[in-house]
Amino acid sequence: MKSSAQDPHFSQFFSSPLTLSPAFTGKFDGNYRVAGNYRNQWPTINNAFTTATAAVDFHIMQDRIASNDTWGLGLMGYNDNSAGGAVNFNYFTLSTAYHKGLDEEGYHQLGGGIQVTYANMLINTSNLKFADQLTTNGFTGVTNEVFNNASLKSNYIDVNAGILYNGSTNDKNNFYIGVSLYHITRPKQQFTGAVFNLNPRATIHAGTYFPLGQSSTLHLSALQSIQGGASETVIGGALQLGADDVNERNFSLYLGSWYRLNDAIIPYFGLEFNSYRLGVTYDVNTSSLKTGSQGVGGIEVSLIYIYKPNKDRSINCPKF
Repeated sequence: MKSSAQDPHFSQFFSSPLTLSPAFTGKFDGNYRVAGNYRNQWPTINNAFTTATAAVDFHIMQDRIASNDTWGLGLMGYNDNSAGGAVNFNYFTLSTAYHKGLDEEGYHQLGGGIQVTYANMLINTSNLKFADQLTTNGFTGVTNEVFNNASLKSNYIDVNAGILYNGSTNDKNNFYIGVSLYHITRPKQQFTGAVFNLNPRATIHAGTYFPLGQSSTLHLSALQSIQGGASETVIGGALQLGADDVNERNFSLYLGSWYRLNDAIIPYFGLEFNSYRLGVTYDVNTSSLKTGSQGVGGIEVSLIYIYKPNKDRSINCPKF
């Protein structure tokens, strides 16, 4: 039997920069950034997949590098549970990226980043359920698989990298394109003598924003990700309302939607207040999986805080 699978992923990929590419480390306008994400996919299937991250990244050595350059350092904790909590992944990452200014004003930068991850996997076999246990009363039969209530553990060190181009033509717009590669070293996952090499994941991602009027801005973004025999294509955008010069640091409303090709429509609602941005999405399943999920998709919430001291000039950076 052959199967294909992907890494855990977020519909709001733009709100989880350190899982999208190490090159996003330090790529924001401010001193430091704190980001959190939570996703519960197909909750009707015994909480099939729940994923959460907490990350912080910040600028370093700014007084020792060129004024149009940026050097960032980031830390992230990442938890992914599946099979009703029977399978538990924990990741701890350290990443750094350097963004080199291509012009004197810093409107254009080319950056590269690298990330080192420690991953730990735990399978609680007492919580595993198999088809041969299914009876008319539910999962009450005896399975052919025997684990003696043992817990299966595996851990490994992983290396990821990415490059990112970011540019602006004025202080009202931004555009970026990048490529990231995860699991470069193809680390091994090993259980009860069986060894599995993790397939690399390659992602191309791009985005832009530009004003549509005095108080509205359109944000667009997309990605194409490939890992083993699985692929993911997501494209969409959101309209930011209340983004004029007076209010852009106080309050904005975001309304939009993304689409995961052959899988789900993803409506997006967001609020930005001062240095905080809250985003909520819900995956409306459109594929054949909607039968098993009973039409219930995945709820996802993100929160980003950027500390930015008052200064004369803002730096345009990717937001979506």
